[in-house]
Formats: sequence, C-alpha cells, structure tokens
Amino acid sequence: MGHLGQSAKALNINNIAVPSLSQLGTVWDTFMIDDIDRKILKELQEQARTSFAELGRRVGLTTPAVIERVRKLEDAHIITGYRAEIDTAKVGLPIMAFIRMSISGVDYSHIIEVAKGSNEVLECHRGTGGDSFIMKVAVSSVEHLQEMIDRFTPYGITTTTIVLSSPVKRRVIEFA
Repeated sequence: MGHLGQSAKALNINNIAVPSLSQLGTVWDTFMIDDIDRKILKELQEQARTSFAELGRRVGLTTPAVIERVRKLEDAHIITGYRAEIDTAKVGLPIMAFIRMSISGVDYSHIIEVAKGSNEVLECHRGTGGDSFIMKVAVSSVEHLQEMIDRFTPYGITTTTIVLSSPVKRRVIEFA
C-alpha cells in the first residue's frame, strides 16, 4: 500500500494527515489541530469574509496570531479555498439536477472531458457501485437539461433527478 493508504489508516480525529510541502506526493506529515483551530475553521466556514481582527476576537487571539493560524491551515491544505455562493436561479439557472452515469469499460476520459467543458456542471464525482459518475448541474430549462443529458449519452447510460428543494444546502463541518 502506498503512503496515502498508510496515512489514511492512521488518521484520527485530532491528527490530520497532510502532505509535506517539501515532499508533496511522497511523505505525509501530521498536522495537529487544536480547539482554537477548530473554532477558526468553524467561523471561516460560516463566514469566510470575516476580517482577521474579528476572527481573532471570536476565537480569543490577537490579529497576528489568528493570521498565523489561518496561514498554517492554508499551508497544510486543510483550508483549500474561499468562494462566493451564488443563487443559480437568480443568474438564469433555476433548475438543479443530478445526472448519474453508469458506464462499462475503462475509458472515463470522455465523460471527464465533457464535464470539465460544460459550465453547467457544478460538481462531478467519480464513485463506486452502479453509478460511475454523479454530476450536479444547473440549467435554465428542461430543454437545456435535455441538451446536457444528450452530451453524456454517447458515453454511457444516464439517470437524471431534478431537485425539488434542498433542505440542507451546505453544512459546516464540525469535528471533535
């Protein structure tokens, strides 16, 4: 088993395996997350635009100390980015759907290529079981959804589900 598998087995809730920046891809280091880091991560998930000064007040640190903590979490690739959430309906894409793909054979490259080239695909996940891929798409109409499905059908069997509502859109990850 490679380094990734060995680290994944040893992972526990307080030690998160992250790649060493100097040896990315070959050695996994352990980054210790304490209660303050957990508070910082929770606050940033709830509101990523919080200033460092306000974040420091909320977690009980000075501004320079919180900046250092956030930078370490970024360097360890625990914080992987900051994004704006967009209401897709308000930008002309009111229909959200999941397209699941079942394919036979080993050439997944066409599906990945089509997914990457389609702005409507918000997420694309390769999985196990009956569905080789699950994609979350946002489209302007049922006709637009049909066009999206038609892009994928040459490469496998599609099953589509239109989202009626999303009772849980995004969840803050909390861990002990």
